[in-house]
Amino acid sequence: MKLNILIILIFSLSCTSRPTGNGSKSISFADTTATKITAADTTNTNAEILETFVDSLNIGVKGENKIELIKHRVFDDNYVIVKFYTKAPTPNRWYIQNTYIYECSALMNLEPNIADFNNDNFNDITFISAQAARGANEVRRLFVYDDSKRELTSIVNSEDYPNMLYNKELNCIDAFLIHAGSSTVFAKIKGDSLIEFASVHNDSYRTVYEIDKLGKEKLLRKDRIAPEKVYIRYMNYKPLKEYKE
Repeated sequence: MKLNILIILIFSLSCTSRPTGNGSKSISFADTTATKITAADTTNTNAEILETFVDSLNIGVKGENKIELIKHRVFDDNYVIVKFYTKAPTPNRWYIQNTYIYECSALMNLEPNIADFNNDNFNDITFISAQAARGANEVRRLFVYDDSKRELTSIVNSEDYPNMLYNKELNCIDAFLIHAGSSTVFAKIKGDSLIEFASVHNDSYRTVYEIDKLGKEKLLRKDRIAPEKVYIRYMNYKPLKEYKE
């Protein structure tokens, strides 16, 4: 029932929000898992629009791409529809390249962040999609612009890397995980996934690992640390270098 309503929403929004176009190029229904409040029409669908976000100036090729995030409540569950457009030859006309849909468990707003996350000079986007560790771990979905396909690629495991940042020093993504201690994880974007290549873990000890292409960890160092050093985030692992606030 919910899936039927979501399909209705996708196609109805495609008809109403796209002035003209060549039709939807790709639709992805994902397993899990946008800034002002808008009116809702719940008459026939039992669905409510909670939040929308639109950008046509910064995402992908600036001025030639547009993104829409639409957050819905369907019965008791929240979903986010991600629609990515490319401008057609005729001015002021857009056609859809990608449509994704995700369940969203975050209670807060999506707070989209448009920035270059892979150093290719094209802006990508993240938004808050879930929460963990009582809010200490900000979980986001990452979408990267692929200029060769003129599409937006969903990074399928991005929710596994909370508090993610683009790391200029190592030209990678780093994540900061809060648990009984903390972990800084370094990963590269490859295809539609983040692939770890190093990590630093702090609890009673600080352990530093390098990870090869097969996923095998190599211990680089292990040091006992003081309790006040447990929640430190690192911007490099070889040599160790802390982020400065």
